[in-house]
Amino acid sequence: MKRRKFLKITATSTSLLSCFPAQLSAIGREKAPDMLEKRTLGNTGEKLSILGFGGIVVMDATPEEASQRVREAIEHGINYFDVAPSYGDAEIKLGPALEPYRSNVFLACKTTERNKEGAMRELEQSLQHMKTDHFDLYQLHAVTTLEEVETIFGPGGAMETFIKAREAGKIRYIGFSAHSVEAAMALMERFEFDTLLFPVNFASWHAGNFGPQVLERAQNKDMGILALKAMAKGPWPEEVKDRISKCWYEPLTDPEDALMGLRFTLSHPVTAAIPPGNENLFKMALGLENKLEPLTSSEIEDIKKRSMSGHPLFRYPKT
Repeated sequence: MKRRKFLKITATSTSLLSCFPAQLSAIGREKAPDMLEKRTLGNTGEKLSILGFGGIVVMDATPEEASQRVREAIEHGINYFDVAPSYGDAEIKLGPALEPYRSNVFLACKTTERNKEGAMRELEQSLQHMKTDHFDLYQLHAVTTLEEVETIFGPGGAMETFIKAREAGKIRYIGFSAHSVEAAMALMERFEFDTLLFPVNFASWHAGNFGPQVLERAQNKDMGILALKAMAKGPWPEEVKDRISKCWYEPLTDPEDALMGLRFTLSHPVTAAIPPGNENLFKMALGLENKLEPLTSSEIEDIKKRSMSGHPLFRYPKT
């Protein structure tokens, strides 16, 4: 087992902590030698590894492959795992593989159900598949429209299940993931969520104006911020037919490019970023664990210029 003595990182240890785009001093940060840095999650008091393990990494894997991938992640210091029933057989594969480590990890799950009955059904099913009696974080999954928000908070909506599940000890924290600025902002107005899971991507941020307004609101509310799409390049070009598995967008496949994307995301007040679900890209991200420091001033300008020359995966507004 690697050393557990953490080296504290304070706001005065380096000028880079406040250079881009907002101060990281509000986030507690600590790092053990040769392990991933950990950051505090909003006001929950939890400390998560800055890279998370998305359940898609074990989707369609054999039980042996799933166990090996989970074990490798744990050895690198990952303690944040996220899964959902919409990820094929990921829950069925991840549950047994993660069971030996369950007491030492932060386990998040999600539901795409928007009504009370559907959300409860998926919650119970996910608990069974994941071989656990509770989730540390349960999230509304991929909320996109204002109509969905109204259903979630309306009579018989999914929030009724979330509240009851928290009271029963089946979930500890409540969060959401969203793929639109409108939905994310509306959700934060309706409920005191503990976390959000949202795309924080260099191209979408600069060329698409997608993300700054959401992160600002979340930070003002002391929410834990979890990030998607750090290693996204943009939409798949139509002419590309041989696409990487488990990636609905074109990912950054060069290690230096991937490092740049992850560093951009983690230079924001983000607790953790989830790499792509493709197992090879995830393993590449793990190999960058000791290089994930905040961007320098010159790198900030370089990445901004690069962003404007590409096609962002998300835009706000869409037109």
